[in-house]
Amino acid sequence: MTYQDTLNWMFSQLPMYQRQGKLAFKKDLSSTVKLASHLNNPENKFKSVHIAGTNGKGSTSHMLASVLQEAGYKVGLYTSPHLKDFRERIKINGKEISKQFVIGFIKRNKSFFEKNQLSFFEMTVGMAFDYFSKQEIDIAVVEVGMGGRLDSTNIITPKVSVITNIGLDHTQFLGDTLELIAHEKGGIIKPNVPIVIGETQKETLPVFKDIAHKNNSKIVFADKNIIKDYKSDLIGSYQIKNSKTVAQVIQELLLIGYNISEKHLREGLKKVMENTRLLGRWQILNDTPKVICDTGHNREGLCYVMEQLRNEKYNDLHIVFGAVSDKDLNSIVDLLPTQATYYFCKPDIPRGMDVMNLKQYFNAHNLKGEAYKSVDEAYKSALKQAASNDLIFVGGSTFVVAEII
Repeated sequence: MTYQDTLNWMFSQLPMYQRQGKLAFKKDLSSTVKLASHLNNPENKFKSVHIAGTNGKGSTSHMLASVLQEAGYKVGLYTSPHLKDFRERIKINGKEISKQFVIGFIKRNKSFFEKNQLSFFEMTVGMAFDYFSKQEIDIAVVEVGMGGRLDSTNIITPKVSVITNIGLDHTQFLGDTLELIAHEKGGIIKPNVPIVIGETQKETLPVFKDIAHKNNSKIVFADKNIIKDYKSDLIGSYQIKNSKTVAQVIQELLLIGYNISEKHLREGLKKVMENTRLLGRWQILNDTPKVICDTGHNREGLCYVMEQLRNEKYNDLHIVFGAVSDKDLNSIVDLLPTQATYYFCKPDIPRGMDVMNLKQYFNAHNLKGEAYKSVDEAYKSALKQAASNDLIFVGGSTFVVAEII
C-alpha cells in the first residue's frame, strides 16, 4: 500500500472519535493493553510526561517538548488530533514520523488490528509508542486524547503527570459536572508519580488532592507556585497559564535529575512553533485584512479566544464558524459577539454539524450571517467582503481551522 492507501484504510476501516463521535469511543483499556503486549510493550522502553486537561493540553505539550529540545534531549511528541496530515500526531524533535514507518507499521500489524477490532486511536497510540521505542528517544511528551482514566495513552508510567484544567467538554463520555470530569482526567495520576495541576479550581481541587493522596503522589499547583510570566511565541493571553504549567513541570523534572536551565526554559517557550511546528493556536494567516484562526471550541477555550479577540483593533469583524454535530451550542452562544458578520459552514467530516441548523440556531440568538456549502466557500466570501482594516476570525472547530490553514 502507498501512504495514501494506508491512511484511507485507517480512516475507513476503523472508527475514529474525532470524525464519528460516540461510535468510536471505547470505555476500556483492554484492547490497548493487548496491543502493547503484541508490540513487546514499547511504552516501558522510554521515559515520558503525560498531559491531560480540557483546554491547553496541546499547547502545553508542544511548549514542554520545545523546552526539552532546547535542553538537548531527543524528544518524542504525541498529540491529537492532526490538522493537515496524520503524521503531525507523532514527532521527534519537531520532525514528523516518516510515511514509510506508518505504512510498515500498518502492514506488519494489519491482521492483528482487524482480528481485535482496534479503534483508530488505539492503533495510533501503539504506532507512536512503537516508533518512540525504536528511535530510542530520551523522553516523550504524551498528550491524552480524551479524558484520562480510560484513555489509550494511560498505559504509560510517566516521570510527571500534568492536568492543565477542567471544563465541561465531552460530557456525554466523561460526566456532566466538573467533579466527575476531574475524576476521569485524574485517572492519569500514578502511584508515587508527581502531578502538576495547571489551574486551581475549587470544584476540582479536592478531587485531585484525594486521588493524589491515595496514590502517594506529590501534588503541585502551578498557578500558586510560579510567579513569573514567561513569554511564548504562541500568541494569546491564555498561553500565560500554559507557560506557568510548563515551568512547574520543569521544576519537577529538575528534582529527578534532568539538566534543564532557565535559559533552556525561556528559549524553548519562545521557539515553540519553530521547534515543534505547532499550528492553529491564535495563528495569523493574513495581514490585510488580518485573518486569525484558533482551534478553541468548548466554552472554556472560547472564553480565552473571545477575550483575546476583544483586544484586537479593527473596523468590522467577520467570523467564519462551523461546529461538530454533538456540540452543545447553548454552552457557547452567549460568548460570541453579536456585532459581527457570520459565515456559517460545515467541516468536511461525517460528524460536521448541518450548516442550516447552525445558521438557524445562531440567527435566533442575534448572530447574523449566511450559510455556505463549504469552509472554503465561507472563507473566500469573508475575504471578498472584508475591507483592509477589518478582521476575520476562523474557528468553532478544529476541523474548520484545518481546512483553511
